Amino acid sequence: MMKLRKLALLALLPGLVWASGPRVEMQTNLGKIVVELEAEKAPKTVANFLSYVDDGSYNNSLFHRVIPGFVAQAGGYNAGFNPLPTNSPVENESANGLSNRRGTLAMARMSDPNSATRQFYFNLNDNTSLDANVQPGYTVFGTVVSGLEVLEKIADEPTSVDPKLRASDVPTNPIVITKVTRLD
Repeated sequence: MMKLRKLALLALLPGLVWASGPRVEMQTNLGKIVVELEAEKAPKTVANFLSYVDDGSYNNSLFHRVIPGFVAQAGGYNAGFNPLPTNSPVENESANGLSNRRGTLAMARMSDPNSATRQFYFNLNDNTSLDANVQPGYTVFGTVVSGLEVLEKIADEPTSVDPKLRASDVPTNPIVITKVTRLD
């Protein structure tokens, strides 16, 4: 009987491995972050994100907004704080059952729920107020599988108001995403 249970469990393993989503590695000047993407729950968002990964346009971009205990936002600006080119906005998929919990990856957007393009953020805390409820929320599309300590380093970096970006919470010392690659 025990042998049958073991065989049944082993038979499930290929399905479990197959069910995992694509992974990307973000190399930053503070360390590496590996994220597993939720292609089944946020297919349009993942396809959009991977289009920027594949064309290399996240390489040498900045974390331009870091609010400790909230989010670390990136992907929209180069080292000179010049906006990077965007593709068409992606449809909001925030009602996918995923929550803005610590260690998740989500799309930044404007007030229009369907305005997300290339900017993303990591949740540094449980931010369930950003989830879909009566109104659309912010689409979660991935989870950090390694590198949470790098996000903690990012959150510890000093920030200030940047005159060029005309924004607060901008890291004083640039936090650069040097390279983003697929691991699958």
